[in-house]
Amino acid sequence: MYQAPLPPEYATLTTDDARTRIIEAKRQLGTRIVILGHHYQRDEIIEHADYRGDSFKLAKDANRHPEAEYIVFCGVHFMAESADILTPDHQKVILPNLAAGCSMADMANLFQVRNCWRDLEKIVREQIIVPVTYINSAANLKAFVGEKGGTVCTSTNAPKAVEWALSQGQKVLFFPDQHLGRNTGAKMGYDPERDMVVWDPHKPLGGNSEEQISTATFILWKGHCSVHQRFTVEQVEAAKSKHPNIKILVHPECPIEVVRLSDLNGSTEFIINTVNAAEPGSAWAIGTEINLVNRLAKENPDKTVFCLDPMICPCATMYRIHPSFLLYVLDKLVAGEPINVIEVPQKTKDFAKVALDRMLTLV
Repeated sequence: MYQAPLPPEYATLTTDDARTRIIEAKRQLGTRIVILGHHYQRDEIIEHADYRGDSFKLAKDANRHPEAEYIVFCGVHFMAESADILTPDHQKVILPNLAAGCSMADMANLFQVRNCWRDLEKIVREQIIVPVTYINSAANLKAFVGEKGGTVCTSTNAPKAVEWALSQGQKVLFFPDQHLGRNTGAKMGYDPERDMVVWDPHKPLGGNSEEQISTATFILWKGHCSVHQRFTVEQVEAAKSKHPNIKILVHPECPIEVVRLSDLNGSTEFIINTVNAAEPGSAWAIGTEINLVNRLAKENPDKTVFCLDPMICPCATMYRIHPSFLLYVLDKLVAGEPINVIEVPQKTKDFAKVALDRMLTLV
């Protein structure tokens, strides 16, 4: 989405000035607002968040304050959409920078998914296909899944979501992240080579033969997270070589070769809880976004915590939520002029909520 440039007075603010003014704006707004901060946000944003978490946790946290008029979501667009779907109609969800999207979510659009679905239905006539979309997807894709009898999943409940889907049918169309789908299926005992195909929306039949599609249990969308795909086997081997007692902890959005070499893998919340509960003196090489890794290192000074990727790997779209953007939307609220309000169309909201509500039962 297009984000208008900030007025000059905001674009030139120092970090300290922005911080002071955000604190004052929050004081003036009081209980009228709740600020949510995703773990991948920079520290200058997280310090102002009333709640911090991954996309799933924050979607639930948005419901904690029904008295608030505004939910200011310091995350990316699909997260703000999910919050709008799950919160009461009287609450407005605001995204500080409308340009904060998600490259993974953008790798699957409704037109492509509908075309894929039509092709699959023509090929697989005797079997039921159940769609499962990762929460990192647009609201209209969540609505498609709700309409077609599927569910949304998170990195935490993906195995339960897929298990449920396979209890409803014989095949799963999993999008938009192929790596989470592949790692989930492998964790459940399915063979990535035998039981899974990748659907490339830019190729006829996704780049597969009818026979391959007919025999596969998983149809995985050709999408990925630009941060987590950076992690490699070579990085894991280098960390183990340099630190003999290191524990490798990665997100399941990483390639399966990396996940297989890791000691543990799990959602952002799982990564945080694991490091926080670890023994003092333990060492952890982590495969996830750098802002979170750096924060974990600061909050666990009795442990060695570092990122698997020696090159800095921030989530570029999350980084678009700068303190100046947060201040600007707060000042507008103080002035009674809300901007950057995220509103999901009602029909889309209704079907998407079906899929999201199903996700909440599969935790």
